[in-house]
Amino acid sequence: MNRDYPLEKVRNFGIIAHIDAGKTTTSERILYYTGMIHKIGEVHEGETVTDWMEQERERGITITAAAITCFWNPSYRRGLKGADGKDDVSKKVRFNIIDTPGHIDFTVEVKRSLRVLDGAVVVFDGVAGVEPQSETNWRYADESKVPRLCFINKLDRTGASFEKSYKSILERLNKNAVRFQIPIGLEGDHVGVVDLLRMKAYYFEGEKGIDVIEKEIPTDLLEDAKKYRAEMIEKVVETDDVAMQNFLDGKEISIAEFKAVARKAVINNKIFPVFTGSALKNVGVQLILDAVVDYLPSPLDIPAIRGIDPNTGAEVFRHADDKEPFSALAFKLQNDPFVGALTFFRVYSGTIEAGSYIYNSTTGKRERLGRIVRLQADKREEVKKVFAGEIAAAVGLKDALTSHTFCDEDKPIVLETIKFMEPVVSLRIEPRTKADQEKMGMALRKLGNEDPTFRVTSNQETGETIISGMGELHLEIMVDRMKREFGVEANVGEPQVAYRETILGSAEAEHKYIKQTGGKGQYGHVRLNLKPMQPLVEGEKIKKNVSRYDDFEFVNSIKGGVIPNEFIPAVEKGVHEAMDRGIVAGFKMVNISCELTFGSYHDVDSSEIAYKIAASQAFQDAAKRAKPVILEPIMKLEIVAPEKYIGDINGSIASKRGQVEGSEPRGQAIAIHAKVPLSEMFGYTTALRSMTSGQGSAMMEFDHYEVVPGNVEKEIVEKRK
Repeated sequence: MNRDYPLEKVRNFGIIAHIDAGKTTTSERILYYTGMIHKIGEVHEGETVTDWMEQERERGITITAAAITCFWNPSYRRGLKGADGKDDVSKKVRFNIIDTPGHIDFTVEVKRSLRVLDGAVVVFDGVAGVEPQSETNWRYADESKVPRLCFINKLDRTGASFEKSYKSILERLNKNAVRFQIPIGLEGDHVGVVDLLRMKAYYFEGEKGIDVIEKEIPTDLLEDAKKYRAEMIEKVVETDDVAMQNFLDGKEISIAEFKAVARKAVINNKIFPVFTGSALKNVGVQLILDAVVDYLPSPLDIPAIRGIDPNTGAEVFRHADDKEPFSALAFKLQNDPFVGALTFFRVYSGTIEAGSYIYNSTTGKRERLGRIVRLQADKREEVKKVFAGEIAAAVGLKDALTSHTFCDEDKPIVLETIKFMEPVVSLRIEPRTKADQEKMGMALRKLGNEDPTFRVTSNQETGETIISGMGELHLEIMVDRMKREFGVEANVGEPQVAYRETILGSAEAEHKYIKQTGGKGQYGHVRLNLKPMQPLVEGEKIKKNVSRYDDFEFVNSIKGGVIPNEFIPAVEKGVHEAMDRGIVAGFKMVNISCELTFGSYHDVDSSEIAYKIAASQAFQDAAKRAKPVILEPIMKLEIVAPEKYIGDINGSIASKRGQVEGSEPRGQAIAIHAKVPLSEMFGYTTALRSMTSGQGSAMMEFDHYEVVPGNVEKEIVEKRK
């Protein structure tokens, strides 16, 4: 079985944005214009294809990333048909699209989607411009080096401004954003766009704007169009030496030459083209699809994926080629009510067939790959084989989790894992009945496998089950899913902040663990030095004697074999386990560098358990003297409300130990930016609505951890007793 589409005609891209910028509306138009649906569903009516979960349709927000496959033929839209007068299939391009959430509580979906996508369309609200989640998503895309196109949407809304939104992209995201279009009219007069490359105006007529009509540029926009076209060409040719020299020599650049230079610059993240329109009013979406074809990379355009050979530790690479050894990354799990567990994976090299065995190099296990499906949001299309550069889902894999690598067992590779954020909010949860108790464990395990930012732990002292996540809405959705999908009724407690502990000073401690019970005894002896963990300087390599994790560093400075090498991992494990329960109030400890400087051993009595216990005790003794403190999560807060309420809002922020960092006009309202402790923010949205007569809205996202003030620390410790 051969692939039905050549790799150069495949585009794997995501649609990302801040909540309510119009991502899902844009996705629905894409499905309509590519012929995948024949009726456009609207978010406000709860009828969209990509928002298929009940919770999404009820709330009008995207919660889980939805994968869709469709086909686009830019030539056909311009009237270039085949010899028989029908759509020329040879011109079609396959789009594998992921529509991602915009709410910060579900940001994990954006992060893991960007890890496996080759490009992205970033949607912005034409009134608000760059918003907090826009910045977070842009940072994730930077981390994964994902090429991007920008789409300034909603120019039909009151207060919309293309220029202000474009300026916010330049100032807050990247100065290399380049206008490729300008709008024709704003607010109620927004009717089309000007293509600066072709120097033509485009209008969208017929059913849902399906007919793209090319006309001359309106005379009142012609001078602006000429000026911005010159700017665009200059910024693009700056990225290529040959094109720049031709430009300086006064040679006119052709459309084909411009596209080739611009495409290369976009793929290398040197420029970010900016397009515009209104998805809701059916303006501009088809031209974005053309731009995806013209400028975003195919799998052939991205660098070879890097990994490690698990047998030798050597660095290995895989190219987007069907003939290379198979390699793929699992990036998402989903429990499907009809077929069971779905494991989404991106194939980087080689091919895999349904019915064959798949090797998981992360676990070292083989599993039979019974069925493979392509996803159309909540619908499935079964396929027999998937090829390099494609995205699909495996049905029924038992041992696969997010970030696991699938590969050829004879030529193994382990791909880099996806790093996820730590939860900041917790809830106590208990089943209502004994029958619910039996089902709750299974439901929580499946939900935790789906979402790496959703954690389930047990309090050893009280026997309570604690669920943790990225925010109140995140946990509310999980409890609701547990009820609807698994039939589990549960009672939940008040939200709790995920505090952490650390040390501000340094200290040393030594401990000998000696136990004699008549037979073989126990002997472990260590000396540890604790200090705050320092971030790595850019380009700095980790030394051979250092084990480094996100929140912990272990340095083995033992000389002369005073502790045998086989016991060193036990010392590290003892320290790591001791960090789970902090010194001040029992919270997990983070950002600590622990150095093993001395110790001793006994030929007969030394054991791993003895060194674990000795290390744990020495760590606790040193931590008590190293200025231990409690850390609290500080949230980045954005509030949008009418100007007349700003005084009251600023006062409410100050009363919650918050700091206002600035404000800016946002259409007819004002946007306030602040940093506020999470512990003060529970229920704030309700209070804000009351304060602003329902006209204010707030958006929070985690920013950093900070030491709590002394009086607050006392209150926290008292509550923990």
